[in-house]
Amino acid sequence: MDHGPKSYWAEFLGTFTLCFIGQGAIVLNQVTGGQPGLLGIAIAHGLALAVMISALGAASGGHFNPAVTFGFVVTGRQSWTSAITYWGSQILGAVVASFLLRAVVPGEAGDAVHYGAAAVSPLITPMQAMMIEFVLTFFLVTAVWGTAVDERAPKIGGFGIGLTVLMDILMGGPLTGAAMNPARAFGAALISGTWGDHWIWWVGPLLGGAAAARVYKSVVLKP
Repeated sequence: MDHGPKSYWAEFLGTFTLCFIGQGAIVLNQVTGGQPGLLGIAIAHGLALAVMISALGAASGGHFNPAVTFGFVVTGRQSWTSAITYWGSQILGAVVASFLLRAVVPGEAGDAVHYGAAAVSPLITPMQAMMIEFVLTFFLVTAVWGTAVDERAPKIGGFGIGLTVLMDILMGGPLTGAAMNPARAFGAALISGTWGDHWIWWVGPLLGGAAAARVYKSVVLKP
């Protein structure tokens, strides 16, 4: 699926959209006193991902997430060289989105919610947070394989994947931020300086994505 520069542009733009819209919804929730709420934030993330996967999936596969790309690497569907370029494009998209968001939204509101940076609820431990991110990303990557990789998949564009993100945020958002995406976590952490327990949003999603891809390939796909 790596078609060179057009794939890298697609990965940049798709990740940029997810972060700008998703993190922007978190900031605007603060500005409006919580009017969109958790549901509104979840819908913003889910729709951004669904639309961009549908629009750009033909150019790059519509990963927009290092954990999704890692799942393709560990199953032999993508080379390390290609994956590293995808990761660079995704991280750059997240960083640029976060910087632009800081430039265009009210500073006090952005600072109050750390521009959408993921954080661990005091109700759980870091290890519990890592496991939640693992499970949520497992669901997400299973949806990717079940709707975009499997040749028997229903032709629904990226909307099955976007709905999975919406579902995951409704459960995990209050506990871990439900980033499910190391690039999404990194951009917000960089712009806000919020690095506490940052390893969670790398280890959990990468392991969850790898596990989901291996299980789907081994158990569900036709031999």
